[in-house]
Amino acid sequence: MKFSANYSIKDLEKLSGIKAHTLRIWEKRYALFEPERTDTNIRFYTNNDLKRILNISMLNKSGFKISKIAALSEAQIAAKVSEITNASTSYEEHIDKFIMSMIDLNEVSFDKTFSDCVSNFGFEDCIQKVVVPFFIRIGTMWQTGSINPAQEHFVSNLVRQKIIVAIDGIKPSSKKSKGTVLLFLPENELHELSLLFYAYALKLRNYKTVYLGQSVPTDTLVRVSEIVKPDLLLSVITTPPHKGLLDSLINTLASLKSKKTILLSGRAVFERKKKLPESISLFKGFPELLKLI
Repeated sequence: MKFSANYSIKDLEKLSGIKAHTLRIWEKRYALFEPERTDTNIRFYTNNDLKRILNISMLNKSGFKISKIAALSEAQIAAKVSEITNASTSYEEHIDKFIMSMIDLNEVSFDKTFSDCVSNFGFEDCIQKVVVPFFIRIGTMWQTGSINPAQEHFVSNLVRQKIIVAIDGIKPSSKKSKGTVLLFLPENELHELSLLFYAYALKLRNYKTVYLGQSVPTDTLVRVSEIVKPDLLLSVITTPPHKGLLDSLINTLASLKSKKTILLSGRAVFERKKKLPESISLFKGFPELLKLI
């Protein structure tokens, strides 16, 4: 099943990384794609146009001249792209392949791209340098109204599965644990992938992780913290909670007795203007988290 979408030339620029001016030149000089028009004569591009542009971009970045690409058939372009991606060491090319897999809801293609990504860059760099930028691109597609929620859920769940499998594959260490980390998302927070990846990274570095996951009630968090007595509490808060709830959560976290450090990340906490208690620190991404721990 495929979903149709309409893109402006600016949308294509954001999604492909190719300047709109360059796309117009390719369109006019080489007839590489042809926009359609609405009833009011506004130009727009389709999913097929986007996929073609991504393929052409991959070939061009790999050294193929546009004039040479224009002379290739669709089948020849696809074959050349396949050759490149099989041996690719480019983050951008993997991102483009993920986008095409998402558009077509193609799990086989997604799995192959992910496997190639991990093989080329390792699991952590695949997530941080390919999957994270890919989801940033998805954010752009949400803004343009060019993806269906099912497409985002499709790829999110696939990535979630990959991280869970990676966590399960970490062998227990005979060395003493570096400490216990309690990972959670507050009530009504469902954006889990970042937290799940942090659980993987911490467990890999010989931390004992207690993973509570999505939408944890504050009173439950308090009770678990009293039982586990973690050295570190970690959360990523993306969705702005209802008025006053974030302040209440932060105050509760600061008052917990069974903890040493609290690390928070996510758009909601960075947009909050109030001063944080001394026991709470913010981090913007994985490199900052590694420095703090």
